[in-house]
Amino acid sequence: MGTTCTGQAGGSRAWRGHWVPFAVWAGVILLLQAAEAFWTLPRGIHPVSYAVKSLACAGLLLYYRPWRGQPGLRAADWGPALLAGLLVAVLWIAPETPLAGRRWPGLQAFYYRWLVFPPGRFPAYFDPAVFPALPFNHLSLAYSPAEAGWGLVALKLLGSAGVIAVIEEYFFRGFLYRWIRGTRLAVAAPIAFDAAAFWPVVVLFSLEHDRWLAGLAAGIVYGGLTVRTGRIAPAVVAHVTTNLLLGLYVIMSGQYGFW
Repeated sequence: MGTTCTGQAGGSRAWRGHWVPFAVWAGVILLLQAAEAFWTLPRGIHPVSYAVKSLACAGLLLYYRPWRGQPGLRAADWGPALLAGLLVAVLWIAPETPLAGRRWPGLQAFYYRWLVFPPGRFPAYFDPAVFPALPFNHLSLAYSPAEAGWGLVALKLLGSAGVIAVIEEYFFRGFLYRWIRGTRLAVAAPIAFDAAAFWPVVVLFSLEHDRWLAGLAAGIVYGGLTVRTGRIAPAVVAHVTTNLLLGLYVIMSGQYGFW
């Protein structure tokens, strides 16, 4: 299965560009988690490390250009892609809004307890006693302008929308989906629906996110857009739109638990 991919295209720069930036991004996260297991790291290292990996991975994207040789956007793609991105942003944000907490407090508590990792308890950024405020001195406040400064906040927003969204689409819908199917990157044929690849990719994409149910819905929407159009580019636009809207919501509402 994997040899079909690597035999013709695996050594190409474009093919490596589908997975190398994601590997670097994930590697930085794992290194920080490993360091935190042994040392108490300063809070400021998190927005700084996010900015560094955003710039580094943006450089990798520009170097590898995974979109080379792949079908691009068409005029008719913009509407569905932007709507898909908006839909996922709403699905991601809505369960955690103060409005949802006032109208359906029991459902919101269930969402936080069972539909966000780790299941069975509330995530650290949610305390019903102070919601919608974050718990005192919570780590995610390190991304607020008051602590990080607007420069790092801007890099967080740009990295989330313009870097990791692109990286994830080329990794999950570009590399992993094709690898499971055993298809070549060099073949510019439309990306067809294959349940044996579609659903594993959706599940793995979901498990990458702490809000796993929202991640599952996002994976279905982005994956559906990919196989509907036969191209990755519309899903990239949708994912960028989602992350941009989510980031703007975080900054305007102060809900830094999303970050």
